[in-house]
Amino acid sequence: MDVKQVLSFIKIEHTLFSLPFVLMGYMIALRQFNIEPGMDLVWILFAAVGARGLAMALNRIIDRDIDAANPRTQGRHLASGSMSMRTAWGLAAVFLAMLLISAGLLNKVALMMAWLPVLTFVIYPYMKRFTWGCHFWLGLCLGLAPAGAWVAIAADIHGWAAITGMLPGGTEFLWAPTILPISIGVALWIAAFDINYARMDVESDQEQGIHSFPSKFGDKATTRTTVQLSLLWFACFAISDPMDGIWFLAAAAGMALANIFVVLRMDNFADFQTVLFRVSMLTGWALFGALLIGYLTEIPDTCELIPMPSPFVELCQSFFRT
Repeated sequence: MDVKQVLSFIKIEHTLFSLPFVLMGYMIALRQFNIEPGMDLVWILFAAVGARGLAMALNRIIDRDIDAANPRTQGRHLASGSMSMRTAWGLAAVFLAMLLISAGLLNKVALMMAWLPVLTFVIYPYMKRFTWGCHFWLGLCLGLAPAGAWVAIAADIHGWAAITGMLPGGTEFLWAPTILPISIGVALWIAAFDINYARMDVESDQEQGIHSFPSKFGDKATTRTTVQLSLLWFACFAISDPMDGIWFLAAAAGMALANIFVVLRMDNFADFQTVLFRVSMLTGWALFGALLIGYLTEIPDTCELIPMPSPFVELCQSFFRT
């Protein structure tokens, strides 16, 4: 087993879906609690990679028989026999250790709450056997990404009160103003993507008795629901609006429209799924980029932090003044 095989097994490119929202949760916490970036970011990223790797490994292990019966997924490692179950479980253990060790290096609350994402990962593969709501459960799994990064920072300052709201001065739910709508928005965004991803397996799902939104309700309902979910996740991000200025709101609006456009015009694309994947991936990074710009505009002398010729400094300053 080599590194390339491991990266293929966990579909490392799909990590790009959750990573920007992990970073968003981290940045929102920095701003909310007025603290400087530090080593916590390293452990948050390690925990995120461990969580994502564990989720994918568990999904492949639990779904190996379903994958073997589906022509699209028969070539996957466990379904094809190119990887043993022992190896798969070994990788799952490694990723679980990454998650737990990183969480422990962050703080006690992060470590004690690590059971929550692990539980959602275990449940998800079984959901499709019983309900088309599996797409929304997957959204929940990824919606925990920004919340987890936020808790990693918030708990450093407030301990369990960051979650319970039981602060010395009274009850105040610190997660309600920004990170809660962000996490709900991520969950709805992922659900919207996943119901379209499931279009590829409608025939196989119906034959195997696998529950999915497209196999249950059809193409038109899937398209209509995608539009509705896209508007809802935009509303969540708009309600949160974690930075002053228009950057984040404009990025959310633009990417919601882009996602809706791709789905409404799917018949115009030679490879709709590839286009959808790229636009969906871009969504997270566009929102993170907008958040980063908004964050930098609030830092005094931002343009002087990076060495550059004076004309570029002036251009940078005029950019951040807009």
